[in-house]
Amino acid sequence: MSIELTRVSLKMETLGLQILSIHSIPPCNFRSKTSLGSTLTQKRANPFHHRHTQSDRIVVCWKKWRINVVQAVKEDYELKQMKNVAAARKRWELLVREGKVKPLAPREAGYAIQLSDKTLLDVRPATERQKAWVKGSTWIPIFDVDSGFDIGTLSKRSTNFMMGGWWSGVPTLSYNKEFLSKVKEKFPDDVDLIVACQKGLRSLAACEILLSAGYRNLFWVQGGLETAEEEDLQREGPQPLKFAGIGGLSEFLGWTDQQRLAAAKEGWKYRIVFSARLIGLFVVADGLFLAARQMGDYLLDIRPH
Repeated sequence: MSIELTRVSLKMETLGLQILSIHSIPPCNFRSKTSLGSTLTQKRANPFHHRHTQSDRIVVCWKKWRINVVQAVKEDYELKQMKNVAAARKRWELLVREGKVKPLAPREAGYAIQLSDKTLLDVRPATERQKAWVKGSTWIPIFDVDSGFDIGTLSKRSTNFMMGGWWSGVPTLSYNKEFLSKVKEKFPDDVDLIVACQKGLRSLAACEILLSAGYRNLFWVQGGLETAEEEDLQREGPQPLKFAGIGGLSEFLGWTDQQRLAAAKEGWKYRIVFSARLIGLFVVADGLFLAARQMGDYLLDIRPH
């Protein structure tokens, strides 16, 4: 416990929080205000009854304090992440306003590819690329699915899943350190590059990196491939470009914005498929609940008395 306390204390110092010693942890009152007679009666009724000692109170209070410290560290991390994203957005918007990166609508990008032989650089991760891609595009992801099995990666995966990955299907991504080198292998710095991702943010990050590396003729698909209509770009792959960024339970049930728009266009035939899936999900959940209940009753019956 002393080693863990030292580590937490060092983290508290970096956050500028007050460091508490074990002696400064407020005492916890575990005993209810009952009469002596009722207490003796409880002891006789339960031979395993025991009083919480001072060490028990210290351990429990230490656990509560440690949870508060972890929450403070997590909130500090999330705040830093929000600030970093906000600062990056400002930099990217400045690149567009200054004309260093030229914005293109998806239809304009389609015309540029067909009429002037400009190259479309797809920087999306593999999970989105596999569902749909622009014909003739070059794929070099700036962030890709983190497939490592180390403790840090597994921790990120579990956190991502619990924070909504199970619903949205968004995988854990990591920066592709070979992104710039691979782009340089394929394209000289004077080529016209149309950079695209699914929503339009990662492509701006890629444009910033390429611009700092000497590329000057950069075009950005504003809004990402998610905003492209079927007639805007020549698509390949099993799904429309709009659906390449969705996944998880929300996609299975048809509760994403993209699927709602498609349902409004295609009518009741589209809705009935996902309504059947929702009903099936309830039936499966109900079946699992009944099976678990029966198993519990069975275990109680076979338990030796």
